[in-house]
Amino acid sequence: MNRLLLRSAAIARTAAKSAIGAVVGALAVGLLRTTRHFDPIATADFFGRITRKIGPHLSEQKIGRANLVAAFPDKSPDEIDKILDGVWDNLGRLAAEFAHLDHVWQLDPEHPERGRIEITPRTLELFEKLRDDGKPALIFASHLGNWELPAVAAAAHGLDTAVLYRPPNIAAADRIVQQLRAVKMGTLVASGATAPFKLAQALQDGKHTAMLVDQWFSKGVEVTFFGRKTRANPLLARLLRQIDCPIHGVRIIRLPNHRFRAELTEEIPPVRNAKGEIDIQGTMQVITSTIETWVREYPDQWLWLHRRWR
Repeated sequence: MNRLLLRSAAIARTAAKSAIGAVVGALAVGLLRTTRHFDPIATADFFGRITRKIGPHLSEQKIGRANLVAAFPDKSPDEIDKILDGVWDNLGRLAAEFAHLDHVWQLDPEHPERGRIEITPRTLELFEKLRDDGKPALIFASHLGNWELPAVAAAAHGLDTAVLYRPPNIAAADRIVQQLRAVKMGTLVASGATAPFKLAQALQDGKHTAMLVDQWFSKGVEVTFFGRKTRANPLLARLLRQIDCPIHGVRIIRLPNHRFRAELTEEIPPVRNAKGEIDIQGTMQVITSTIETWVREYPDQWLWLHRRWR
């Protein structure tokens, strides 16, 4: 009898979880579709205001504050609060912009003042080299500014890319997310057991493989970030061991007046061991240190709300 009750309870919990997931997924799909009917700039302003009001009451606020206090021990409580306010604002704006991914990227190279995007001459030079040299490359990004736009920018200007992404846990939300991303994002590769093989094949085919690399990865290699030990996903460095190719970082920073600045780093040399082989940990440390430099420059635009250190 006890086993039957336990089994019934487990089935009930699974059914309830599935039902809740379906409801949340339907709400997420409805919100994304509704958002597309409104002006993207006005909606971003509205979402930013909402998240700044709601965010401080969520549990992630405590995580973000602890992260910031540890990363910036010299900053005052008021300075920490100001950064967190910017973090929530950025997150709200990102959500609104995600619904308009197919037309947020507005760049007129001949008249850059008419669009919403700024690109430095050196970044444009590096991008054109990546696009036209006929070689594969590995490109990393972080949860900084609008981290969805680099893939959109690549596709908009003819850079053949395979983009690693983490699908939402809710199937209905995953479907619309894929629909939105697939519009102008190149080839999408869902994270999972087969992802490394698909990304390696993409590099062998001459594509440019892109991924976010700044979250905790339990099976990752140890790196130092803001003076604290954490773990980084070694996938990028392991792919480099298979296909020797250039590494570049990309970030799209939020500017005043609803504008963005896109930047590519110079080619980043990997760390090699005495045999000349790619040093996995050393290479991921170089990449992590690059991201730390970005975050120090724009702390209010990085996602401090997840547990980067454990």
